[in-house]
Amino acid sequence: MSLEFLLASAIGVLAAGGFWLLLRARTFDVILGLTLLSYAVNLFLFSAGRLNPGRTPLLKEGVAPLLANYTDPLPQSLVLTAIVISMAMTALLLVIALRAHASHGCDHVDAREPPA
Repeated sequence: MSLEFLLASAIGVLAAGGFWLLLRARTFDVILGLTLLSYAVNLFLFSAGRLNPGRTPLLKEGVAPLLANYTDPLPQSLVLTAIVISMAMTALLLVIALRAHASHGCDHVDAREPPA
């Protein structure tokens, strides 16, 4: 099994799980779905920089400065930025969800009681 197929499968599973959880009626499921979806987007951005195991994004002595010898550092920096933003977004959404649960007494997205 190739690395590209494994990565594409992981992106697909994370995205499908994230979308499924986003459609749920509970607040925690929606937050977990957004988190899984952000992981899928991070993997997609990382794979956009071509999968080159063993190659660095920095220039080395004795290696010709050709694109074939290095990886693209831009997707790596985009993923690092996206990780920080998604962590902050998840923390904010958890605080909002806890506050909504404290004020409404339930964790449903529409703030109504679930059917009995």
